[in-house]
Amino acid sequence: MTFEPLLILELALLGVGTGFLAGLLGIGGGMLMVPFITIIMAQRGVAPDLAVKMAIATSMATIIFTSISSVRAHHKRGAVRWDIVRRLAPGIVVGSIIGSLGVFALLKGSYLAIFFGLFVSFSATQMFLDKKPKPTRQMPGTAGQFAAGGGIGFLSGLVGAGGGFISVPFMTWCNVAIHNAVATSAALGFPIAVANVLGYVISGQSVQGLPPASFGYIWLPALVVIAACSFFVAPLGARVAHKLPVSKLKRVFASILYVLAAYMLWKGLSSL
Repeated sequence: MTFEPLLILELALLGVGTGFLAGLLGIGGGMLMVPFITIIMAQRGVAPDLAVKMAIATSMATIIFTSISSVRAHHKRGAVRWDIVRRLAPGIVVGSIIGSLGVFALLKGSYLAIFFGLFVSFSATQMFLDKKPKPTRQMPGTAGQFAAGGGIGFLSGLVGAGGGFISVPFMTWCNVAIHNAVATSAALGFPIAVANVLGYVISGQSVQGLPPASFGYIWLPALVVIAACSFFVAPLGARVAHKLPVSKLKRVFASILYVLAAYMLWKGLSSL
């Protein structure tokens, strides 16, 4: 695989798009990145199973950088519940390692593609309906938050996303104010990404057929270009968010997610 100008342009456009949407809608870009990175890699001769795994891993790696920018902004507003972060983070690390170092490495890329498609379909429906779970209880104790963190980290590692579609509803259900839940979820994206990336790197060391400039399952050119572009464009999306009807835009984005989910389902089913 050669790193021709067209490839750099494709990755840059993907980074700009995901960064802008992250700032505009307050979501991570993993659900958008994974299908497009899969397409880009498949078009350049990477085996379908491997392309899916590398897309998920590379998408997760970009969250390390984008979460830093997001957390700084939320922290300045005093919105991050660091007490919740401290209790959820240990479980997140354990769940992420189990997912990325164990299950992710053992599963075929086709099964991961199917799971990704189903998960994104659920998340798109959640976004389209814009339903918030009714707060019916308080945050569980230390053991309960460890278990919840484990589930969040595990599922995030299998789809290459930062966990916001799981952690935000969970915290809202536990009587955490929505603005605090969103900010805290952004902070949780960092340990989710770091732990999962560590697992992807270790589990991918012995894999055959990796394209040039790979670090385990991480495809470094995509990581560098996408992370750089999304990092600088995200603040622009945040500024535009105050001028546009975000609730309507979320429904449009949810419709796009349905198409991407259908592609990944087709990709996975056709590879079985």
